[in-house]
Formats: sequence, structure tokens, C-alpha cells
Amino acid sequence: MGTSYQAAAILPRIPTGDNIKDAEPTLLITADQVVVYEGVIREKPSSKEEARQFMKDYSGGQAATVSSVFISNLKTGLRKGDWDRVEIYFHEIPDEVIEKLIEEGTVLNVAGGLIIEHPLILPLIKKVLGTTDSVMGLPKALTERLLKEVL
Repeated sequence: MGTSYQAAAILPRIPTGDNIKDAEPTLLITADQVVVYEGVIREKPSSKEEARQFMKDYSGGQAATVSSVFISNLKTGLRKGDWDRVEIYFHEIPDEVIEKLIEEGTVLNVAGGLIIEHPLILPLIKKVLGTTDSVMGLPKALTERLLKEVL
């Protein structure tokens, strides 16, 4: 995951330390997510065909999301990061649903083509082991914990 790399690329362009010693704390929050299916990391689908294959793979099976969050306190220089994993189990996903999702295009813009909150997919979710907010890309409890640690 690239969250610490994202922060490293952004930090040099932001005033820190003595430059903002009288300022309120300023926090840089970066986050990223991948989907893991049968041990293979999946990022955003590169094509409609790849998105279609991803969803066919999930049909009747299981995938996991791994989300990472990295927070930098620009005033103190303190940095904290961690990750969260959620397992998602699916009922069969009909081909018509897959085609509608691809036609809409949203699945092309998310890790692994996985968007469990979509009204067409939601009824096809058998079980989620973890939190929905984490599957959607920003685990709230993890982010809150890291915020407290850097302040």
C-alpha cells in the first residue's frame, strides 16, 4: 500500500516544524485500499473486461479488503499508520447485475471493482466480517485511533 509513500511525496511541500510552531495542529491523512482474492492483490480494474472477471470471481465466493491509513502531524512531525482487513462473502452474482454495474462504470473506479454498498450488490452480500466503512475505503475506528495517537 502506498499511504506512507503518498505522505512522503506530499510532506516536503507543506510547512512543518518551526515554520508552523504557533499554528494549530495540521494533519495530513492518506489512505489506500486493495482487494485480495485467492492471495492476489487487486487494485482498480484496468478495463471493463477485468472488472467483469473480478465480479465473476467473487460470485458465490469470498474476497477481502485491506485498507491502510497513515496520519502525519505536521506541527510535531509525529506519524502513525496501520491497516484493517475485512472479509466479504457473496451469494451468486447474476450476469445481469454484473453487466449493469459495468455499464454504470462505478466499479471501474474502486479497488478490485468491489462496491458492496451499491443497491444491486447489497442484497447479494452473504456476510461481512469487519466494518462496512472499512470496505468503503476509510476505516473509522482505525482512523480515530490514529488521530488520537498523533495529537
